[in-house]
Amino acid sequence: MSTNRRTFIEDLAARFREQKQYVEAAAAQLTDAEIYFRINPLQNSIAVIMRHIAGNMKSRWTDFPTSDGEKPWRNRESEFHEEAISRAAVIAQWEDGWNQVFSALNRLSESDLGQTTTIRSESMSVFSACLRSLAHTAWHTGQIVLIGKQIKGASWRYLTIPPGGSAACNEALAYHSGNQGRRGEFR
Repeated sequence: MSTNRRTFIEDLAARFREQKQYVEAAAAQLTDAEIYFRINPLQNSIAVIMRHIAGNMKSRWTDFPTSDGEKPWRNRESEFHEEAISRAAVIAQWEDGWNQVFSALNRLSESDLGQTTTIRSESMSVFSACLRSLAHTAWHTGQIVLIGKQIKGASWRYLTIPPGGSAACNEALAYHSGNQGRRGEFR
């Protein structure tokens, strides 16, 4: 079981890195003004979603798994204010949140996974809290990618297999079948 738990932590970190890379690749295609574009008045901009992800991560992963994931110092509502701060400031918040995630994952032990932690006073296993955070991040990653695609239209550069590219990808994967972990080449 120990090997499976360690593998889970390593796989979790890899999936988080993928989400981070997708958002960064999407944002890199956009101008500073475009990261503040809102599809409609009810939709958050990419910059706001990035700030929300960062705030959530900073709260959830600071002192993880020993303290409640919703820290008293977090002001969640402020993460959704459409204030135009510089891209550099958005990225600084973004990196701060991710640093908390990866630092906590580096400290996470195999025995921690079966322990109990809390988020907003709700008890759950550390394992469940990790999955919850990854799901939350993936949800917002999808929103960011969709907004980016809407903004860029035909000039969007796909982050995964582009439409019509499945056969070529499958052929390349078959060619590299002996090289595990090379998925990133086809994104």
